[in-house]
Amino acid sequence: MRIDLLRHGETTHGNRFRGSIDDVLTAHGEQQMWQAVEQNAAHWDRIISSPLKRCADFADALSQKQQRPLTLDARFKEMHFGAWEGRFAAELMETDAEALSNFWNDPVQHTPPGAEPLIDFERRVVCAWQEVISRYAGENMLLVTHGGVIRLLLCYVLQSPIKQLLKFEVKHAAIEKIAISGRQARRL
Repeated sequence: MRIDLLRHGETTHGNRFRGSIDDVLTAHGEQQMWQAVEQNAAHWDRIISSPLKRCADFADALSQKQQRPLTLDARFKEMHFGAWEGRFAAELMETDAEALSNFWNDPVQHTPPGAEPLIDFERRVVCAWQEVISRYAGENMLLVTHGGVIRLLLCYVLQSPIKQLLKFEVKHAAIEKIAISGRQARRL
């Protein structure tokens, strides 16, 4: 069994903490995703996606093109960033540099104001991951999701502490491949 994790492409309104904001992809972002899928040329039995437009719109188009079933799962949404939603890191460096620095150094202990705690985010995503693995055992899948979700899943698969999730670089339209055999998962 294999699950490929595809991060959405470039979105409208720039590179900001978007979390639950439902921005769409730019034309370039759509192109990035099609290129990523074509370059990986994998056979997927099914597609699972976050329901946010920056993921779901592409997942729906790909599902129709490849004639594969699509499931939208809200548990694979990005972490909600509370008061930081819609703000740029450069802006936060001017207004709340210490809080931003603390978050980058230890996101478990330093949640943005009003944000979803990282432990709750982890619980939500890992629960969905385990259910997908159990429900679709033996299938190859594409999960279209967000950078935070992919970072968290890499921590989970590699058995790294979640406070290290920001150490993983996950670019727009990047694909991470995870192989699953029995109860063992490994990054390819």
